[in-house]
Amino acid sequence: MMSLSLPDTLRLRVANNVAVLHLARPEKRNALDDKTIVGIEGFFRNLPADVRAVVITAEGDHFCAGLDLSEMVDRSAIEGIAHSQMWHRAFAEIEDGPVPVIAVLKGAVIGGGLELAATAHIRVAEKSTFYALPEGQRGLFVGGGASVRVPRLIGVSRMTDMMLTGRRYDAQTGERIGLSQYVVDDDSGLDFAVELAGRIAQNAEQTNFAITRALPLIAEANPREGYLMESMMAALAQGTDDAKHRMQDFLAGRTAKVELP
Repeated sequence: MMSLSLPDTLRLRVANNVAVLHLARPEKRNALDDKTIVGIEGFFRNLPADVRAVVITAEGDHFCAGLDLSEMVDRSAIEGIAHSQMWHRAFAEIEDGPVPVIAVLKGAVIGGGLELAATAHIRVAEKSTFYALPEGQRGLFVGGGASVRVPRLIGVSRMTDMMLTGRRYDAQTGERIGLSQYVVDDDSGLDFAVELAGRIAQNAEQTNFAITRALPLIAEANPREGYLMESMMAALAQGTDDAKHRMQDFLAGRTAKVELP
């Protein structure tokens, strides 16, 4: 039923507690129009109860070439603010949602495409991936959350350079500076991400919640507040029945130990 509520620019499949959401507008290099943004927001706000991890991927050769600029014609300043805030609401559903999200990147990850990718908790880049923020050359400014999320990944100075000069980063350099955590061969990103998502889906729900929701807040807090939040989150997680059962299994030798390299 969830797939029936999605716009024709999105496609969904669910298996083994992992949802795979496809951007399905390859003829436009998966440029994000309003109905796609609204569809993304609705999907993440109403995740099926059995979904424990989500993979965002794309049809065609490119992840996403950014905002569909044809929808910007004759938009007033007030309308522009409302439009930007619509993206903020939609992308917050990904970043602050109940499950971890992996983005599979390939080809163009430009402008709004990078803004979407930055909402994911893990990014897997195929070797064809390239990143750009061309708004500076188009008389624009980012509006989908990039000025908050991208500097957390690569720093303000690198984002400034990208916007002022049009600099592009390839997949390997992108991984080195923090735009992705993995680089894989072309056409292998989805399988790799689904395998990662399957492992993540087996984690305890309270641990995934702590990592995706609490960890970013702790990292941004001053140390005194951060240590207190960490202590509280650790106590809440270890106090669950699930954690106790997992520890009992570990102590009894029923789960694998971390192997030495």
